[in-house]
Amino acid sequence: MGQTHLTGSEWNVLDCLWEYYPQTVMQLVAELRKKVGWAKSTTITTLRRMEEKGLVHCKTVGKAKSYAPAVEREEAVVAETRSFLDRVYRGSVELMMSAMAERQELTREEIAQLKAILEKAERGDEQ
Repeated sequence: MGQTHLTGSEWNVLDCLWEYYPQTVMQLVAELRKKVGWAKSTTITTLRRMEEKGLVHCKTVGKAKSYAPAVEREEAVVAETRSFLDRVYRGSVELMMSAMAERQELTREEIAQLKAILEKAERGDEQ
């Protein structure tokens, strides 16, 4: 995915497609109307722009167009997380975790999960 940053609208569409694909335009129109209140034209415009950017694949069968994601969810999440860290915390995971811990925004369960993740990383286990 490189330097491509997803907009909120692009996340909405990809979230639907990551659940299952391919989906037709009308399936996406119905899903996005239900999830975020979009009109049909908003969905179609967003899909067209995303296709131009290479974020979705479009296939036409008869009169129907169907879409599939061209970006893996994990790839998008990693890129967005790195972008967020760079923008907000100057790239520092330590600053982010300190900010959350000092404000007691982490539950005991989350702290235990983070410890397990760090221990796994320290051992070099595969993710």
